[in-house]
Amino acid sequence: MGRWEPDARGRLEQAAMDLYLEHGFEQTTVAEIAARAGLTERTFFRHFADKREVLFAGAAELQQLLVSTLSATATSASPLDAVATALAAVAPFFQERSDFGRRRQRIISSTAELRERELIKLASLGSAMAATLRERGVADPAASLAAEAGVAVFKIAFERWQDAPVGTDFAQVIQHCLSELKVVAAGA
Repeated sequence: MGRWEPDARGRLEQAAMDLYLEHGFEQTTVAEIAARAGLTERTFFRHFADKREVLFAGAAELQQLLVSTLSATATSASPLDAVATALAAVAPFFQERSDFGRRRQRIISSTAELRERELIKLASLGSAMAATLRERGVADPAASLAAEAGVAVFKIAFERWQDAPVGTDFAQVIQHCLSELKVVAAGA
């Protein structure tokens, strides 16, 4: 495949994922990724800031979708129900890329640096949702609690979805985890 072939970003992503799984994240170099994709290192850096970004490139898009959905949710919705609506909106984002998500999670789970980066991403999502809830008039600590509960639901639902049979509906897993949270909170 020559450098002029289409979908350079997709080819780089596929090559990186394959190499991370074959040799490990730390052992894989940008040069190897570019070579596997039939591209140059320069092309790699046009698409990704570093080799971690192959795994985290969608974080800004995910955060924007969560925040915009949360902002558009009816003001009559409780803070937690508004967060639930936002989480339901991101489910298709992951469902469409379930194979990538499963592979990505295996890579992240095997590397401390990547697990730390994932936690930072989740904290950023929580902060963005809390800020959006405050903009909707939800006072603290309710805004922060609802946002952090949403992050916890998302994290646990994602882990369960990864362990579920291929084809399991992520939105249903999110809803189930949210229902469990409500049961736990009601019993407190």
